[in-house]
Amino acid sequence: MMERASNRKRCVLQLACLAVLALNGITAGGEDSKWRQPVPRQCPNLFEWTDTCNVYVLKEGDSAIMIDLGDGSVLAQLNQIGVTGIDWVLFTHHHREQCQGFALLKGWNARTAAPASERSFFEQPDLFRKVKPSLDDPFTVYGASYVRPPVEPILIDRAFQAEDTFTWQGYRLRCRRTPGNSPGGMTYYLDTDNQPLAFSGDVMLDGARMHTWFDTEWDYGFGKGLETLIDSVDRIASEAPFCLLPSHGPIISEPKNQLADYAGKLKELQAAYVRGYPVHNVTDKEKDPLSRPTAAVDVHRVTPHLFKFNRPNEGGNFSIIIADSGRALVSDCGLMSPEFLDRAIIRMRQHLGLKQIDAMVISHMHGDHFLLGEHMRTRYGAEIWTLDRIADKCEHPERYDYAAMIQSYNSGIDSLSIDRRLRDGEIVHWEGYRLQFDWMPGQTEFGCCLWLELDGKRIAFTGDNIFGNPADPAQDGHEAVVARNSAVFEEGYLYAAEYLKRLRPDLLMGGHSFVMPEPKEFIDRYYKWSQEIIRIYRGLMPGPDYRYRFDPYWVKAEPYRVTLQPGNSAQVQVVVRNFRRRDQHHRIKICTPGGIVAEPAVLDGVVRGDSRQSFPVRLSAEQNAEAGVRIAAFDITIDEERCGQWFDFIVQVDDSRAESAIGEPGH
Repeated sequence: MMERASNRKRCVLQLACLAVLALNGITAGGEDSKWRQPVPRQCPNLFEWTDTCNVYVLKEGDSAIMIDLGDGSVLAQLNQIGVTGIDWVLFTHHHREQCQGFALLKGWNARTAAPASERSFFEQPDLFRKVKPSLDDPFTVYGASYVRPPVEPILIDRAFQAEDTFTWQGYRLRCRRTPGNSPGGMTYYLDTDNQPLAFSGDVMLDGARMHTWFDTEWDYGFGKGLETLIDSVDRIASEAPFCLLPSHGPIISEPKNQLADYAGKLKELQAAYVRGYPVHNVTDKEKDPLSRPTAAVDVHRVTPHLFKFNRPNEGGNFSIIIADSGRALVSDCGLMSPEFLDRAIIRMRQHLGLKQIDAMVISHMHGDHFLLGEHMRTRYGAEIWTLDRIADKCEHPERYDYAAMIQSYNSGIDSLSIDRRLRDGEIVHWEGYRLQFDWMPGQTEFGCCLWLELDGKRIAFTGDNIFGNPADPAQDGHEAVVARNSAVFEEGYLYAAEYLKRLRPDLLMGGHSFVMPEPKEFIDRYYKWSQEIIRIYRGLMPGPDYRYRFDPYWVKAEPYRVTLQPGNSAQVQVVVRNFRRRDQHHRIKICTPGGIVAEPAVLDGVVRGDSRQSFPVRLSAEQNAEAGVRIAAFDITIDEERCGQWFDFIVQVDDSRAESAIGEPGH
């Protein structure tokens, strides 16, 4: 109580001295200054600077502490508010735009503090990027990392626990965990008079908006990050702060109503987001009400010429069309042992007339759908077919930072070569059947639909785009929403729903043993859901288009992983996307770790409306470049919005004698 009274007395005295500057948030430091005083009446010694984030400076005399650092440009302007020394920088969370200017802090003798649960992100950033990721790597969505640590390590002098208190010059800040946008995000409460003000990081933006979706996506469509964020919003509301000081955008005065509105939006998203079928409780009969056993154990007949594996309580990926000639075509093959597959094929030869497997078609880029592709080719002579825009993700998955790529399954198979690359809409005549291969994204951008007229039915093989029981009116069929599948809705689930409505199939053959008959109304519900979830995301995200904060790939390097030897160089393509119809101006600084040089180091350019453009960049490793895996980041300004170092790529410096290796840019 004495500390709080001291804080209040100090604020009153300083308010009188600074009144000419501090009325209603008027800028301080001169008419041209970027300084603002966010809450001049309650705390006249608190100043705000904005670059890649909002930097809050709390001063006492000529000394100060800062909440977050941004790109460091604040340091050159501190003299305008009479500050000559920084004692501490307190980080609300680890995202690069909060701390990317750390190198400029050297020489200030400032100490740093951050949430304890994020300390390793600051101090050992390279641990969270891998040349060969795994499905169960920490802080990843099936191998694609969702943390965004700094390019270079930042030493943390004090790591705050959940209920710590930080005191400085008589000020008292209470540290409280508020994860959700970041795994260990923290809010700092400064007590003033009867209510605290809250430095709230990226929990919420003004207008009850979400800063970014791709930072809150922590798992494969189960919503753990979203659930955690909702809890943090409720926790802040329970503190009843009179003001939120977020890391981005305007301050949030009287936040009570906005917090309630935001919690409602998040819960609405949560209800629409989690899968549109009972993923944890779906029964074998709901998965497949149609097929029947055959004399070949574990093989069920769907129609006279169409078969699938049926293993109770398992979801292997395999279906097969056996023509009257005995020649066969397989759709996907994974999530089973080679021994199980071999036994099943022997039985199909004995009982179902199977003679030869001509080809295996891959439905989409996820490794679990073609883990046994090489086995099918080498043992049974099957060619591997897939759509041209999927092929490179199978052959060179290391070039991409997507979820569930084949090398992340640790099966010993890190890639699969493709024998036939099919074009969107290509028709193949096989054994008297007309097969059509169409681009059909949904769960991922990189998916296709094989469809044909077979046994009097129009049958579509849809991969992992739609699952469930069409007879249940409560189900809308959507699978996991995963931005790291490259899956914005307009070219994902919405596209798939519109495509299926036009196709009007009689039977859907989904991945993971799903068989879905009479799907017309099911597809209609799927379509309505895809429209609804776009509406929800649009209502949550600020800015001209929600996709800039949903999609983690609108600026990306192809390839994502680059290997260099000291003294050598290689070229990458930096791909910039414009989601809007008008031209988009960008300035992208390529921030490389020590010993790595990018040329050009800055990309200034224009991308035409609704398009992508690639820009070549040459990366060089100096002779003294440190060996190991390093992070390089893109510092992005789009039109007038300064995003900071949102996205990254990996540079591996290999000082062995082996030749430098780099994949060609993806298609």
